[in-house]
Amino acid sequence: MSFELHPVLARDTLPVVALGVSQLLLMNDARFPWCILVPRVPGITEWHHLEEAEQATVMQEITAVSSFLEHLPNVSKLNVGALGNRVPQLHIHVIGRHTEDPAWPDPVWGFGRAVPYAARAADLRVRQLRAALIG
Repeated sequence: MSFELHPVLARDTLPVVALGVSQLLLMNDARFPWCILVPRVPGITEWHHLEEAEQATVMQEITAVSSFLEHLPNVSKLNVGALGNRVPQLHIHVIGRHTEDPAWPDPVWGFGRAVPYAARAADLRVRQLRAALIG
């Protein structure tokens, strides 16, 4: 079995870069600085299904993405979570929040309609993420 990105994640995100274990994606919703890490391990639906070494690497990836997002303008809080209720493939959301974002203080999931990035803004954010995470 080979790794395939769930169709909902493929539809709703922009690819950024393959990291040690995870595929890094940018949620195509310009309202929130929102990344998703998807471990490239076929058939995985839960965190504890990962091997210990994979868990450690994914945790480092979460930390790196969190560090990038917390330094963006207007980010004062990070939300990190793996729900998987609608998309069973294990994926971890890392979202930059602030008290004046449109969903504050509620979760971003299911809040209104996504506002897709303009092409230039998406390209810039993807390049910034790549530079921060892989140099």
